[in-house]
Amino acid sequence: MSLASATMLNIMLQSCEAVLTLTEDVAPEGFFSSQLTQAETLRHLRIIAENVDRLPMENKTAMSEIDWAGWNVLLSQVRLSGGFERDAIWFAICSMVPATLMWLRVFRQQQPALFSMTV
Repeated sequence: MSLASATMLNIMLQSCEAVLTLTEDVAPEGFFSSQLTQAETLRHLRIIAENVDRLPMENKTAMSEIDWAGWNVLLSQVRLSGGFERDAIWFAICSMVPATLMWLRVFRQQQPALFSMTV
């Protein structure tokens, strides 16, 4: 696997961890009323979605359990409207990010070459 792909996967993993840290024990009302938490979370969601978009198909095929199509829908929404819809944000926080993080950790353990930053 390429260094660029490994970098993207590691960035996605870090952004997933950041989203979970930012939103831990936060109810939807609290999240949507906190401008700082919301802005930083949205920044990380964009980072994940943009890296998914650039990730080579061979990586996506090797990690087919991840909802690549869902991330592409989220990115399309950002590109069309300039932002995320409220329901899409909360779905990403509660479902997509935890599932993606879980699978990235599994694949990092089972296929470390995918995440290797050495040449």
